[in-house]
Amino acid sequence: MQSNEQLDAIVIGGGVAGLAAAAYLARQGKHVRLLEQSKALGGRARTKQQEGFLLNIGPHALYRGGRGIEVLRELGIEPHGKVPAVSGAFAIKAGLKHTFPVGLASLLTTSLFGLSAKLETARFLASLSKLNGNAVINVSLREWLDANISHREVQDFLLTAFRIATYTNAPELMSAGTAIEQLKLAFHSNVLYLDGGWQTLVEGLATSAEQAGVAIEAGVKVEAVERDASGAVTGVRTDDGRVLLTTNVVIASSPAIAAQLVEGGQRSSLQRWADEAIPVKAACLDIALRGLPVPRATAAFSVDRPLYLSVHSASAKLAPEGGALIHVAKYLPPDHNDSNEMVEHELEGLLDLAQPGWREALVYRRFLPDMIVMNAMPVARTRGAEGRPGPEVEDVPGLYVAGDWVGNEGLLVDASLASARQAAVLIGSAANVRLAAAV
Repeated sequence: MQSNEQLDAIVIGGGVAGLAAAAYLARQGKHVRLLEQSKALGGRARTKQQEGFLLNIGPHALYRGGRGIEVLRELGIEPHGKVPAVSGAFAIKAGLKHTFPVGLASLLTTSLFGLSAKLETARFLASLSKLNGNAVINVSLREWLDANISHREVQDFLLTAFRIATYTNAPELMSAGTAIEQLKLAFHSNVLYLDGGWQTLVEGLATSAEQAGVAIEAGVKVEAVERDASGAVTGVRTDDGRVLLTTNVVIASSPAIAAQLVEGGQRSSLQRWADEAIPVKAACLDIALRGLPVPRATAAFSVDRPLYLSVHSASAKLAPEGGALIHVAKYLPPDHNDSNEMVEHELEGLLDLAQPGWREALVYRRFLPDMIVMNAMPVARTRGAEGRPGPEVEDVPGLYVAGDWVGNEGLLVDASLASARQAAVLIGSAANVRLAAAV
């Protein structure tokens, strides 16, 4: 059944990118509808409530100096939380705990490596702000480390820092320039762990969109983007038999889903983007405890294995009084093939080391063995973030995309929100051009 209603824009996807794009479009005075196939908005930013604990889907952090927080504030959302403390962090090597070096004092006192390696680490940290990532955007992180860092143990430490900043475990593929810029952002501005979890961002974005006039429909699956004989967008077809008319569609989802929605992607550049994308994945173990067995041990990062542990409730309001919420993760390489049981046991081993006795305090646990953290890794061969597709799909007039795989600004949610804003700007600009031509 075809609707006679002509919409200015339809947004497909109710995650943070879709909600932001819809809010920006509606603020331009456009008639906008957002369609989300799940009954709940938020996508990977949803937060689960369990016995008083608030569990994000794995470890989430909002960069204080990134594009994401800038976009949120433009839409009237002020994130609340705290910067995680650097004290209490351990570096784990060969099953032993060492002070994790984040500054001069901790670097001098750590037993992680010897004097010569400490001096090289100090030189790197001192020069980090001056490094120009754009100059090595097409060089892999492994190549850059081999050319610039002489001590293997310092390379391992820096790889740990890069994994924490980018969530990515593929130094042979990832762009050194993109990784360096993200590490600079982490050191310069740090991150926030959010009070109430990332659901607070979802709710804020949904409210912003609705107040601007967006009609949000959850539980509606889009089957295809409709196009005319020239290939231009004419609307979308939903699984309940409707055809909604519009000349502008924003797909805020993965590259594979975007390609599938546009006639299988065979007649657009979307299929190429989907084929080339290398998803960034992690295995996550989310743990809720009645109390923290070792209160001062709030973080542990392995330097000889791609493992992460952080007590997010030590900084953010995510647990009931006296309780603790811990996120443990393994950054998975693209060729990962370990069994789920083996990975879960590995994550439990890090918990045993950092928080012995955690099992006796356990309230709830959730294991996510294969979580997509980022839909497309910024790889060196395509110039990192610079090589990602822009929001406008030029060979499908009227089609735009938004997400963590789109645009040249930032990684993770920063890329999602920046590309959402840019997609809305491009649609507004195109409408102004058509209006001027008509006049």
